[in-house]
Amino acid sequence: MTILNTLRFTASAVLLLSGTVSYAQPGSTADLSLTDKGYYGVKLDSSWKPSRTPDGAYDRVAHNSMPIAWQHLREDDILWKKRVWREIDTREKQNIGFRYMGDENTGGGMFIEILIDGIKRGKVKAYSSYDDRFTTPLSKEEVLESLAGKPDTVPVTDPITGIETIKVIKKDFQPEAITSYRMKEDWIFDRNEGKMIVRIVGLAPVKDIIVDGSFRGRQPMFWLYYPDIRGLLSQYEVFNPANDVARYTWDEFFESRQFSSKITKVSNPFQAEFKDLGNSMNPMETLYESQHAAEMIFNKEHDMWVY
Repeated sequence: MTILNTLRFTASAVLLLSGTVSYAQPGSTADLSLTDKGYYGVKLDSSWKPSRTPDGAYDRVAHNSMPIAWQHLREDDILWKKRVWREIDTREKQNIGFRYMGDENTGGGMFIEILIDGIKRGKVKAYSSYDDRFTTPLSKEEVLESLAGKPDTVPVTDPITGIETIKVIKKDFQPEAITSYRMKEDWIFDRNEGKMIVRIVGLAPVKDIIVDGSFRGRQPMFWLYYPDIRGLLSQYEVFNPANDVARYTWDEFFESRQFSSKITKVSNPFQAEFKDLGNSMNPMETLYESQHAAEMIFNKEHDMWVY
């Protein structure tokens, strides 16, 4: 054993015997894990508890990410544009990150909880679910009511006095009820770049409506103007099932098109979705129309170069 190794061993032994070994995450306070925050993010889920000790084999450096600025587009350089609406099904394998419950780096929250927390803190503005043109802003109270629903009132009879009173039952929001997201985007061919460019315009979570245990349909909760939420999304990471140390931020996830989706509508004179264009269009035919629209956009870029 060399002299250097002997000194290291002696110093480690002294620290262990004295009980003064401390584990502090870089860039954080010593008691950060004992507060309502995770190591690097705000606590999103009230039922989630952060680890009392560093949960890992190495010290993790705080990831302070920023969204990559979009290149400015001039109207004179745009030769072709098509507006597209998509739907992201969170139950698909490629979209498992949307249903990930979170960890120390995200404050124990799902993707929908990140959006809701941003609305609560005033970081982003939510708009009415009935208009994807962002014409009607919603207050925080209206957003929370749309998520959990209005409180119910039930009569309760006291077994001793027989007096009947009204009890208010508040409903809790269930993040698992958000099973899909609607996306509005523009596909643009820029002659200055000589390629097709896609820009996401809006994002809307869609909730399953369950009444008495029966599925009654789906309803969008609110619309978010995507350029306004990019800064928020760049502060949270997406679960990577292949490698825990190689994760995208949510902004990188969307910009690099890592999600799976299907096209439900393209701009048309009737502003109708594929399922409403035909009188007898079944789900399979709707899927064919979605694939056809995707091929049309792909071929359009090729045609711009060939012709």
